[in-house]
Amino acid sequence: MIRLVKRPQPSRFWTAVTPILAVLLTMVVGGIMFALLGKPPLEAIRIIFWDPLFHPQFAAYSRPQLLVKAGPLILIAIGLSIGFRAGIWNIGAEGQYIMGAITGAGVGLAFYPMESFIIFPLMVIAGALGGWAWGMIPALLKVKFGTNEILVSLMLVYVAEAWLASVSSGLLKNPEGRGFPGSRNLQQYDSAANAEIIAGTGMHWGVVAALIAVIFAYVLLTRHIRGFHIRLTGEAPRAARFAGVKPARVVLFCLGLSGALAGMAGLFEVAGPAGQITIDFNSGYGFTAIIVAFLGRLHPVGILLAGLLMALTYIGGELAQLMLSLPGASIQLFQGMLLFFLLATDVFTNFRVQLGRKGAA
Repeated sequence: MIRLVKRPQPSRFWTAVTPILAVLLTMVVGGIMFALLGKPPLEAIRIIFWDPLFHPQFAAYSRPQLLVKAGPLILIAIGLSIGFRAGIWNIGAEGQYIMGAITGAGVGLAFYPMESFIIFPLMVIAGALGGWAWGMIPALLKVKFGTNEILVSLMLVYVAEAWLASVSSGLLKNPEGRGFPGSRNLQQYDSAANAEIIAGTGMHWGVVAALIAVIFAYVLLTRHIRGFHIRLTGEAPRAARFAGVKPARVVLFCLGLSGALAGMAGLFEVAGPAGQITIDFNSGYGFTAIIVAFLGRLHPVGILLAGLLMALTYIGGELAQLMLSLPGASIQLFQGMLLFFLLATDVFTNFRVQLGRKGAA
């Protein structure tokens, strides 16, 4: 008889091992999936994880793209992880990412064609405020009416997508775009462009913000009383109330912060790699960041490493589609396997397997 017996406290060994085990299982099962699609599995895995970093033909382009892709994932995942630590489940970061891009780009385009060093900082602030405001909707509804933040934040993603389609064809539409939807290209507007800080490295202000967010989150969770309140609320809600922690404040802080960071990620993306507001601007970073947060064990340093790994699957996946004609859906499924196997193996963190004979009736 096989039973799962709850551990007195979570296993530190399994906490550290499960992300690695999840990655290995993803490679194995992903390889089987590629084989069923008629593609060489070992070659596919090599192209995804090895070639973007070390292949002489692709590395020069792929290595800078690693930071470009990882920046928004890390920035969004840091905000999500703080809420997840408190048991507050913001699933709508994609919507906050979109609204941050819209408000930030809107500020930049409002100043066009004026040139000033102050425009880009104003865009960053506007992007953060746009994401913050979108995150405060489920926060206020939860605090005032006890609504479920999972459903509200998720439904708001579809509202944000409708806003994106609307402004792409209306308010922010490029008047010189010959009728095509989409805003002006911010990369061609020097004061609003999120250009590389060091040429050829992929390092732009969004990457810098992500690194600052990692440091901020680490200090907050380990050295600040607010971080203690967040962790206590997630681990022992009743003890938190007895200690004088106000749940409403924790909800407003966590959802507001995660929304602001997601909004900033949207602004840095629209002013940099994407370049403009378009109908299909959103690329799923807000949902992928959930995988990054859990793969990083909700720890800032772990999220930094997990963000780089997930960015590698993006770049390697695009390369595999090009080299092996893999369907894009298979790469998305491959990325989703990471979260699936992480949740599956995470059982061993809180439970141990016990083998024994079934007792007599």
